[in-house]
Amino acid sequence: MRISTHTDIDAPIDHVFAGVSDFATFERRALREGVSVLRQDAGQVQVGSAWDITVAVRGRDRRFAAALTAMTAPDSYVVTTQSDGLIVITHVDLVALSRSHTRVTVAVDLVARTMTARLLVQSLKLAKARLTARISARVQDYAHRIAEDYRKSR
Repeated sequence: MRISTHTDIDAPIDHVFAGVSDFATFERRALREGVSVLRQDAGQVQVGSAWDITVAVRGRDRRFAAALTAMTAPDSYVVTTQSDGLIVITHVDLVALSRSHTRVTVAVDLVARTMTARLLVQSLKLAKARLTARISARVQDYAHRIAEDYRKSR
């Protein structure tokens, strides 16, 4: 199953890429929302960087292993997350529309490897419109923050 959304940001591609690849900010935001995030390596985030994530889902702690599997600055990156038979592949792609406008596309692919994961993906398919709207709203909110940050820095 694939969920995809895109938005345009009034900022150059380099600035947008710096914002959408600021993994330290993502870690802090997750911690504020009650998600346990533990980075496996130190230093600058690069291909191969990994995180152990624990989040309460439906009253039970679920463990995820996330890794940055591809990165082509300032165009795209891919994060692959695995947990109990479910693989989530997140693609973040940027396209420069002009010197000061950038389109960000976020696509999330869910791949089930077990029967339990297939049931989960099937239930998510039923709620795909609502799930897509939630992801789109988060992407729009983050894009607005990046644009505001760019306006303040000029």
